[in-house]
Amino acid sequence: MSADFFVTAAIVTYNDANRAPITVESILKHTKKYPLKLYVIDNASGDDTVACIEKSGQAIIIKNENNIGFGAAHNVILKHEIGKYHFVINPDITLSSDVISDMVDFFENNPDVVMAMPKILNEDGTEQKLPKQRPTFKKLFLGRLSDKIRSEYVWADKEITKPCEIDFCTGCFFGIKGDAFKKMCGFDDRYFMYLEDADLSLKAKSKGKVLMLPQFSVTHTWERESSKSLKYLIIHIVSCFKFLIKWRGKHK
Repeated sequence: MSADFFVTAAIVTYNDANRAPITVESILKHTKKYPLKLYVIDNASGDDTVACIEKSGQAIIIKNENNIGFGAAHNVILKHEIGKYHFVINPDITLSSDVISDMVDFFENNPDVVMAMPKILNEDGTEQKLPKQRPTFKKLFLGRLSDKIRSEYVWADKEITKPCEIDFCTGCFFGIKGDAFKKMCGFDDRYFMYLEDADLSLKAKSKGKVLMLPQFSVTHTWERESSKSLKYLIIHIVSCFKFLIKWRGKHK
């Protein structure tokens, strides 16, 4: 491994003073094996998010003048150094082990893998059942009304015990080859929020395997804002239609 090998990770924040510093601290505390450059891109928070994160003294903070959305904010780092492997991390994730280095080792030993996510856990240690199949109209809309359809979408009845291919890596935590992320120009920033991760996953599948790695895990404080807020529900629905129109008639 070359002496200039390093890994990058990025967190996009917006009024996350109560949770983002905990995420930053857990990443810096547990990532030991490989050199890490941690970017925090703030979308013009109106609270003390930036000031709280600055206290760590180790994160590279980028301040946007406006809230430009999730994908567009993550794409800001395309103008900066990106490591051989890059991690996208939500500000409500906590690590309890060096999962970033563990996943880097997996990537190094499996060069055909371009993108991967670990098991995502609730705070009580149970698994969060997140989408793993390619989104369709049926899964996105009827899945809100049918437990059966939702279960198929998230593989609720499957016990995943070894690495397996999936269509959809959640944007709350995944790793991707840095060169692939750059060649794909990052996220499609036409999505303000929601499904930009599914879109990127499908693009990544043309460059290699996209996997879930159940031997690794992180904890996610899942708020499911689109099920609680009309504003976020509307944003989610708009993203759904953008995704379906873009990928209509396109194969995996």
